[in-house]
Amino acid sequence: MNEDRTDSLAERVSAQMHSTDYCAQMLGIEVKKVGSGCAELSMEVRPEFANGHGMCQGGLISTLADTAFAHACNSCNRVTVAQNFSISFIRPANVGEQLIATAEQQSRGKLTGIYQVKVTNPAGKLVAIFNGISFELGGAVVDSVPR
Repeated sequence: MNEDRTDSLAERVSAQMHSTDYCAQMLGIEVKKVGSGCAELSMEVRPEFANGHGMCQGGLISTLADTAFAHACNSCNRVTVAQNFSISFIRPANVGEQLIATAEQQSRGKLTGIYQVKVTNPAGKLVAIFNGISFELGGAVVDSVPR
């Protein structure tokens, strides 16, 4: 399969997933681009996302990274979920900042995959690094031939 067809399929899968991801929609997470094994999503840190120290709650940064991970690991049109993930926070994210989560496949086997997501701030500084292991449940996210 050529890269254009693969990316087109990844875009259709991403659009389908995002259309029913009400959590991501509520948080204002936007899909910027997707391709085979990769995705870039963004989210603005809103005032209601702040913790008691006035910076973005770590759980919301994790949610952004996990959502980018989901779009990357489902891009091949196989229903895939997180088996495990860890996240390391590097610096705080502040209210008003636009965070960008860039997910990249590191390895994909028969049923599992390894992905890394880097979350950066508008200055390009690293906010967090997320490492995830995916597990393929099987079945397609969308019909492989568009109607």
